[in-house]
Amino acid sequence: MFHFIINPNAGSKNKAKYTKLIHLIKSNDAHRIWETTEPLEATQFAQKAIENGATRIIAIGGDGTINEVASVLVGHSIPLGIIPVGSGNGLARHLNIPLNYKKAFKKALVGASIKIDVGYINHKPFFCTAGVGFDAAVAHRFANSQGRGLINYMKATIFTLFKYKPIEVRINNAPIEKVFSLSIANANQFGNNAYISPFSNIQDGQLELVKIGILNKIQAGILAVRLFKKSIHHSKNVTLESFKETRIHYLNNAPIHIDGENLLTDNELLNITISPLALTVIV
Repeated sequence: MFHFIINPNAGSKNKAKYTKLIHLIKSNDAHRIWETTEPLEATQFAQKAIENGATRIIAIGGDGTINEVASVLVGHSIPLGIIPVGSGNGLARHLNIPLNYKKAFKKALVGASIKIDVGYINHKPFFCTAGVGFDAAVAHRFANSQGRGLINYMKATIFTLFKYKPIEVRINNAPIEKVFSLSIANANQFGNNAYISPFSNIQDGQLELVKIGILNKIQAGILAVRLFKKSIHHSKNVTLESFKETRIHYLNNAPIHIDGENLLTDNELLNITISPLALTVIV
């Protein structure tokens, strides 16, 4: 039996689309539907789906919902299907999963399975991107805003930029330095086709560390354009390095983001590792 785990609050809260999607699921063969009402409930439902003999678990939501479900499926033979209805849909875009819910639904039912890498920050898995600095500050503001969707995310980005200050980090044993942000990429983008690491390969057993140096507001604007033109790596303010394991010293209780979801660090050392080809996904 296929189990569908749905976050009805993902993305722009298009209730008409959500209703049609539920009807589409129910109109096909017998499936089990789990509907979340609070954070981390998707993880609990994924565990229950496994206990109930699910042969495929399909996450309906944004990158955060996908993270909650996928975290349970790491190392399992049960494949993950994705119907992207979030604000950014970074993982789905990287995997070329359709954003049209009808096409994504069909793909989730009959698509082929592949294995992808899984990144970890202090044992917390991520599948798309993670980071500290500006991106995490935006995620923190966005999480505390009242609306979802791309427009509200752009508002959070602009408001954050005007108050943001560079962060201090130490990468491995290097000296402490100030940076605008540090992003860790498994997939090639944050979402909405904002390519933070254009050449990242989600199956190569490596992550990419994207370090952005201190920027003024004009430079930040130019870099934002480069994100959408897939040319961030051409900026003199950006360095990009592939790795399998690294350590970042960062302030305790400072914001980080994992697949776009806002979190706070629980200690000053972020250990970042990768588990190659540990998750099976339907594409």
